[in-house]
Amino acid sequence: MDAEKLIQGRCVTPADVALVGALLGANPSWHRTRLSRELCTRWGWCNDTGRLKDMACRTLLLKLERMGEVCLPARQARAPNARRNRTLAEIPHDQAPLEPRTLSGLRPLRIEPLGATDPRLPLFKFLLQRYHYLGHRNCVGENLKYLACARNGRPVACLLFGSAAWKAKARDEFIGWNSVQRQDRLRLLTNNTRFLILPWVRVPHLASHLLAQIRWRLSADWRAKYGHPIHLLETFVERNRFRGTCYQAAGWMHVGATTGRSRNDSDFTLTVPVKEVYLQPLTADFRARLCRP
Repeated sequence: MDAEKLIQGRCVTPADVALVGALLGANPSWHRTRLSRELCTRWGWCNDTGRLKDMACRTLLLKLERMGEVCLPARQARAPNARRNRTLAEIPHDQAPLEPRTLSGLRPLRIEPLGATDPRLPLFKFLLQRYHYLGHRNCVGENLKYLACARNGRPVACLLFGSAAWKAKARDEFIGWNSVQRQDRLRLLTNNTRFLILPWVRVPHLASHLLAQIRWRLSADWRAKYGHPIHLLETFVERNRFRGTCYQAAGWMHVGATTGRSRNDSDFTLTVPVKEVYLQPLTADFRARLCRP
């Protein structure tokens, strides 16, 4: 590597690449996980709770290998993503119609984040995989999963918030930050990547109500899990499939549309559906917090 490059949100220098090679040369028995944890320790690469960014580092190493900069040891086990992306086994769930005439028929609603050991997590993943038009695969990076249940305990909706888009012209112009600020503070945004009202649930205003309720708790939930707040929510609504009505009703702002290109479109040949960009600030001074020098 002749010059530093931004990989996985980290500036990687020729000295960093040399360190990888030196560690592999001196420790031929190391597996990839051992290598990534050692690099995180030496680089001080941790999240706000002090946890090593091991998964991000492993992805960085894979990208360096694809660039021809390093040669990693052979995998010693099946890739974790291969297990996470498998088709999930059927989980029994009540599909009886749930159609009260008003939202009060479901209240009090419980909207709760699901931790890694929550017994409801397999059901959450199954419902998204089965009923969301995009399905559900593995989650990469920081994320929060919310399961909303009616007063009788029946699930009514699943919401997933994950990593914000690396670049989005309409969003970035609305915020007013430069590329350096974006690289440094993108973690203070999150993307509502999945929102599913279960198909047998038909309740007026439920979707916008859930979005409004989560708005008031998401930043605190994120801080509790990852050690930092969230100042802005984003989502991308496929233009030819949805109208974004629930986001508008919940106070999200329409700021523009995507260009119909993907992050993988390096040759300007890949066309993807155009999506409308909606944002929801969580703090009045979100621009100051995101554009701070």
